[in-house]
Amino acid sequence: MSALGEPCAGPGTWNQTEPEPAAFHQLSLCFLKAAGAWVPPLYLWVLGPFYLLYIHRHGRGYLRMSPLFKAKMVLGFALILLCIFNVVVPLWRIQQGKPQAPNVLIHPTVWLTTMSLAMFLVHVERKKGIQASGVLFGYWLLCCLFPAASTVQQALSGDFQSDPLCHLSTYLCLSLVVAEFVLSCLVDQPPFFRKDPQLANPCPEAGASFPSKAAFWWASRLLWRGYRKSLRPEDLWSLEPENTSEALVSQLEREWTRTRSEARRGTSVLTRRDHKSPVAGELETLLPQGGHPRGPLLKAIWRVFCCSFLLGTLSLVIADAFRFAVPKLLSLFLEFMGDPQLPAWQGSLLAGLLLLSAGLQTLFEQQHMFRLKVLQMRLRAALTGLVYRKVLVLSPGARKSTAVGDVVNLLSVDVQRLSDSVLYLNGLWLPLFWICVCFTYLWQLLGPSALTAIIVFLGLLPLNFFISKKKSHHQEEQMRQKDSRARLTGSILRTMSTIKSHGWEEAFLERVLRIRGQELGALRTSTLLFSASLVSFQVSTFLVALVVFAVHTLVAEENAMDAEKAFVTLTVLSILNKAQAFLPFCIHCVVQARVSFDRLATFLYLEEVDPGSAARSPSRCPPGKSCTTIQDGTFAWSQDSPPCLHRINLTVPQGCLLAVVGPVGAGKSSLLSALLGELSKLEGSVSIQGPVAYVPQEAWVQNTSVVENVCFRQKLDLPWLERVLEACALGPDVDSFPAGLHTQVGEQGMNLSGGQKQRLSLARAVYRKASTYLLDDPLAALDAHVGQHVFTRVIGPHGLLQGTTRILVTHALHVLPLVDQIVVLADGGITEMGSYEELLHRKGALVALLEGAKQPGGGEGGEAETASGTSDAGGGRPEHRPERFIKSPPRRGNVLSEAQKKAPLDDAEWGGQPIQEGSVRYGRVKAAMHLSYLRAMGFPLCIYTLFLFLCQQVASFCRGYWLSLWADDPVVDGQQMQTALRGWIFGLLGCLQAIGLFASMAAVFVGGIQASSLLFRRLLWDVARSPIGFFERTPVGKLLNYFSKEMDTVDVEIPEKLQALLTYTFGLLEVCLAVTTVTPLAIVAILPLMLLYAGFQSLYVATSCQLRRMESASYSSVCSHVAETFQGSAVVRAFQAQRHFVAQSDALMDANQRVSFPRLVADRWLATNLELLGNGLVFVAAMCAVLSKAHLRAGLVGFSVSAALQVTQTLQWVVRSWTDLENSMVSVERVQDYAQTPKEAPWTLPTCAARPPWPHEGQIEFRNFGLRHWPKLPLAVQGVSFQVHAGEKVGIVGRTGAGKSSLAGGLLRLQEAAEGGIWIDGVPIDQVGLHTLRSRVTIIPQDPVLVPGSLRMNLDLWHEHGDDVLWAALESVQLRAFVASLPGQLQYECVEHGDDLSVGQKQLLCLARALLRKTQILILDEATASVDLGTEVQMQAALGDWFAQCTVLLIAHRLSSVMDCARVLVMDNGQVAESGSPAELLSQKGLFYRLAQESGLI
Repeated sequence: MSALGEPCAGPGTWNQTEPEPAAFHQLSLCFLKAAGAWVPPLYLWVLGPFYLLYIHRHGRGYLRMSPLFKAKMVLGFALILLCIFNVVVPLWRIQQGKPQAPNVLIHPTVWLTTMSLAMFLVHVERKKGIQASGVLFGYWLLCCLFPAASTVQQALSGDFQSDPLCHLSTYLCLSLVVAEFVLSCLVDQPPFFRKDPQLANPCPEAGASFPSKAAFWWASRLLWRGYRKSLRPEDLWSLEPENTSEALVSQLEREWTRTRSEARRGTSVLTRRDHKSPVAGELETLLPQGGHPRGPLLKAIWRVFCCSFLLGTLSLVIADAFRFAVPKLLSLFLEFMGDPQLPAWQGSLLAGLLLLSAGLQTLFEQQHMFRLKVLQMRLRAALTGLVYRKVLVLSPGARKSTAVGDVVNLLSVDVQRLSDSVLYLNGLWLPLFWICVCFTYLWQLLGPSALTAIIVFLGLLPLNFFISKKKSHHQEEQMRQKDSRARLTGSILRTMSTIKSHGWEEAFLERVLRIRGQELGALRTSTLLFSASLVSFQVSTFLVALVVFAVHTLVAEENAMDAEKAFVTLTVLSILNKAQAFLPFCIHCVVQARVSFDRLATFLYLEEVDPGSAARSPSRCPPGKSCTTIQDGTFAWSQDSPPCLHRINLTVPQGCLLAVVGPVGAGKSSLLSALLGELSKLEGSVSIQGPVAYVPQEAWVQNTSVVENVCFRQKLDLPWLERVLEACALGPDVDSFPAGLHTQVGEQGMNLSGGQKQRLSLARAVYRKASTYLLDDPLAALDAHVGQHVFTRVIGPHGLLQGTTRILVTHALHVLPLVDQIVVLADGGITEMGSYEELLHRKGALVALLEGAKQPGGGEGGEAETASGTSDAGGGRPEHRPERFIKSPPRRGNVLSEAQKKAPLDDAEWGGQPIQEGSVRYGRVKAAMHLSYLRAMGFPLCIYTLFLFLCQQVASFCRGYWLSLWADDPVVDGQQMQTALRGWIFGLLGCLQAIGLFASMAAVFVGGIQASSLLFRRLLWDVARSPIGFFERTPVGKLLNYFSKEMDTVDVEIPEKLQALLTYTFGLLEVCLAVTTVTPLAIVAILPLMLLYAGFQSLYVATSCQLRRMESASYSSVCSHVAETFQGSAVVRAFQAQRHFVAQSDALMDANQRVSFPRLVADRWLATNLELLGNGLVFVAAMCAVLSKAHLRAGLVGFSVSAALQVTQTLQWVVRSWTDLENSMVSVERVQDYAQTPKEAPWTLPTCAARPPWPHEGQIEFRNFGLRHWPKLPLAVQGVSFQVHAGEKVGIVGRTGAGKSSLAGGLLRLQEAAEGGIWIDGVPIDQVGLHTLRSRVTIIPQDPVLVPGSLRMNLDLWHEHGDDVLWAALESVQLRAFVASLPGQLQYECVEHGDDLSVGQKQLLCLARALLRKTQILILDEATASVDLGTEVQMQAALGDWFAQCTVLLIAHRLSSVMDCARVLVMDNGQVAESGSPAELLSQKGLFYRLAQESGLI
């Protein structure tokens, strides 16, 4: 505010003949007066309308008239009255005939209107529920700063007596404004009626004051809590509605659908213009918008998140304005220091402006970071949800080309990199803007000499772009190898049971490590190129300084180096250095993000299930009406694959029980997929009425409790649940589980046997009360007794499903007389259809099947128990306990019993308890983790790296010090005498620094790759050496997260963070040495500052590390859920449960977001407060220089202040780099989690009790053998003693849970004996290496699994046989013709798990693999369960030919399979109940006799 009597009104202010100090003083005072009068009003009138519009649209209720509001209004009206007084007084004086300057009247009038606007804003804020106003905070701050400076000058002028009214008015106005500013720092009460729903633990940001929001002090309570105690999920803030996955994904999905439709319409126009093009159709579906699928996705992301991105960019631009104000203020400050006539208050003012500019730069820059970090978090959640929703609609053809490991890698690596790139997008153009401004400054300082810098800089650009291009190429190669490794690793983890049973671990580890070597080779080249890119920009900065200084001093004789030119140029060049270092890093990150973005877009464009393939009506069909029909249907697995079903015509009336039979590969499962709409419909139509339930051939269960698996998102009905479990023969199994119905089944049902999983899958379908049931051979995994029970109580004419439509795919031909209709398939077509009697009378395909089976009334498929299935629990079958059905289910997230909760994490006592997603450790990472990483790098390399960093930093310090000497050289006749010498040595020191910098960076990255290689080998070895029980308890998704995300952190992030830490630490040492050398007084401020920095770091790191661990563990849950859904997407779609699964995915992602948000807030809290403290050092250095002005030269002051400007950010980045490194070290901690877990016995022994050739006879002896699946569980097998003679064929039968498969597991030492032992040819197997044992015993497991690779590799892993031998084995198992028809034949690449083959075909391939091993001992663990009876007869004949002289243990439920055995063992309750030949056992009429009766053999 201006008043009468101010010196600005006199003409002497602008008189150029006035002495300079006086004119300068008057001009400065007038400038401050004018700025104080106009800047605050302009600020409020520019921002006020926009602010009013914003709060009008974002109201939060209204505030009651609090004391704070009343105080603001009282002070505001007092200011308005004072402004009125300042307007009235000049008017009264004018009336008195006293002339007044125009500004004396204009300034109070402007302030009057602005104060009125401010009070109006205060009132509107109360109406709209605004508790703290940033706009008014800035206004009152401006009102304080400029008038305060002019008021101080006015008070120092000593002319109070000349115009006391003016002085009193000014002092009163300033007092009221300061009071208003203090009130604006406070926060008002919460709104009375909130429009947003009240959250349980709301984020305190909404109720924080504006200074607290700007400096993130509102997060201090959480940081203090994390420092004092361990954080728990309930300590974290609830998510705001705009940050939830549901809101974010719905927005992105809506825009993605819109942009994709727009792109397709545009492509359709291009296609019509060029309809003759043979790839027009392909372009329309795969290459929208100009030939790449990234366009529509990029447009969708931009539409959703552009506002947040642009607002963050605006904050960055404002921060850069203050960034470039610092060199100008430094120039004025050095000018002040060089002129002894200027008053001291100007130096203090300039020091304060330096502090203010640096502080505002910090605040705006951190707001930019905060907004973009929140944008990153939202983008990651939206993309994760989009990928998950895509997983739910992937077609079977697309699933064959995409492994579950690819999807997990997409989420854990690609989505993360894509979201991280948001922070670096502005780095593609903003550094160029910085460079232009820096050149402008250089032109002002050095004149035309600055033009030479442009030539040097542009000359180096092609080199940097070449390096970036090569780096992009190697980055893409690394990602390809990473995908291959992730796919292979995921397949190995899922087939570990098969791999361990055959002793193949070393072969597959070698394959993984070979791919890993190629991946690290590409990464090594990429990081070296990255180092070269950073150094090239560093060299360009040095060359700019060298050329500019040389040209400036050597070309023009009158130009000499002085303190202002040297140190202001250095300050400008430091900004230029940051720009040129930031640019290649941003290019590097954006290049990585582009690769990931292309992979993500390609995945989102994969083929989806056509919702129109099958017309499904929710209304139930009346009895007798046709509810399921297919008319002239031709189907294929994908649009570009050959048809798998031809001309299908099928009509199924409501309530009909239809059986679908046919040989292996006839298309039975494909028919059910066609009814579900899973296949691509090429011709015809499909319709189905009413709810549908589906039971897949390979049971899919969720990693949750039994009751949740059965209910499957439906309301719990305990009476109906009891009936379903009893009908599905699950009652005794539930009784045996540790937590009953609430027992966790493990990932992929690993805690259950194959039969239990199948019955659980069937129970899920039955519980649904659907209208139509599609049952894909559910009896194959059940023994005769249980299968008969399930068919009678569930599927049959009088079962629970009577009256519903049941389409049953089966190999159990004995149930055909009980069905209503039979469909016989062959070669993808229906050969005949009718009732059982009609088809027998026709003597067609069905009769041929029955004759091929030879026993039309034979038994069913047998149970596929896992070696550690809980059904093999020792003791008898538990008694029925009805109370299990009336127990109330535990609360969500608390499904384990109290005893389970008390069990340790790795305690395997509880079969139903899966391993947790990762135990969250608390506090800081131990020093042992850092030492283990350095040890992996190699201590000699670490010492050498430190030496290189020291050398390059010494060269850097010497270069800066040499430049200061150059600037202080005396000027004689306008020239400096040693200019050439100074220039040459300056250039030499710069070159030495560049060489040392590249060598030091390269050493860090090479050491990091060496450490990554070693840590990966250890992780792979620790996992591979774990016993089979480890894989049954540990979710595969968790292991994949270790091998993908955690290893990616070790590969990339830790070396980068370590390089940054060393660079900033040595830079800090250089700056501290420079500052303390020139201004020793500054050490008084540096030491307390470093103590405060240490305190901030200690407070931050403990909380940050906990949040990092919690975030990683919660994201593992997201990946596991996505992997689980990927495998069971067909079941989810069949049950139309997509909405529930999407909600669960969103809930898991929200749990991860609740951790991510506090973590990013903590980062900003640290950065903001550290930089603000560092800015104080600049003020201290400048004030020390002002106070010591008489004793210091300008050169020394410039050196001190310019160094202090660097130490601010250097200190902050040292702390940030160390914190980031420690956070990343959590990944090293996690990948070493399994180093201490129990390991199985050695694979090979140096001295083996078995001498080759062993076993040469094949005699097996069990001596009082006992086995338990996990420690502290009861014995599953106990007291088993029997002997198998060489060459004898022994059958092992028994009911479910009798312990049959446990014998096979014990023979292979998949579980170690708890008592007794097993001898083979007189050698105890516990004295033989595992690989030696498992390579001498062949097992054909119950679950046919193919490992990733070619068919030839699956048949002959070690390449021991020629092709003719392989073809002979395929001929023996009736697969020669099929393999010959495959592309590549023996070199045909199997997809994951061999999903492109039927279960029967995979079982036959496993049989062929066993034939080729030619061992003396063969174990058949229900090897014929998945094939029809005719094929089983042929398989038995092949086994007889190839293993006629071998010892054979045949585990079976089909008693017909063991009738030709020399001896049969009948297992019951984990013991041998009966033993003898089949005829003897039948004559005894014991347990074997009863089993034979149940199987229909007698």
